[in-house]
Amino acid sequence: MDLHLTDDAEANRLLSDDPFALLTGMLLDQQIAMEVAFAGPQKLVERIGTIDPADIAGYDPDAFKAAFSEKPAVHRFPGSMSGRVQSLATAIVDDWDGDTAAIWTRDSPSGAEVLKRLKKLPGFGEQKAKIFLALLGKQLGFDGEGWREASEPYGEPGSKRSVADIHDRASLLEVRETKRAAKAAARAAKGK
Repeated sequence: MDLHLTDDAEANRLLSDDPFALLTGMLLDQQIAMEVAFAGPQKLVERIGTIDPADIAGYDPDAFKAAFSEKPAVHRFPGSMSGRVQSLATAIVDDWDGDTAAIWTRDSPSGAEVLKRLKKLPGFGEQKAKIFLALLGKQLGFDGEGWREASEPYGEPGSKRSVADIHDRASLLEVRETKRAAKAAARAAKGK
């Protein structure tokens, strides 16, 4: 399936074709707009010529940080996020033999097992892991037993909560509005 998580056709194609690019986009999806985060892997390909986990894990950290920092920056926090991407790449190389998709394909895992595997990755807490699991199930054909339950509430059919629910520009705007409303409700609850 073709993903439509950015406004850039090349970036979307990379995300659709390369599991590590998609995982990296998910890692970058914090404190910046979703479509900017998911365009990050394409920027890296343009700047260093690769998104291969082994290449990134072995890349000189200072040179990698410099590539992250070029304008427009891959992330608003290029120093810390370049390190996180290299840590993620190292985990994929060390724990998954460089095969990112093995996280959700090796040994036909259940949804709960994939969630557990994702949460072991650097930069993937409970929420980020659940969102990525929902993305796998909703858009990439992952059908491991119990994936919807393991990814709750993001796996819920018809929801507009996360990147897992973005199929086009209109759904991106719906997800953004849902997130904005949830943040406003949380702020209002704190104020009471």
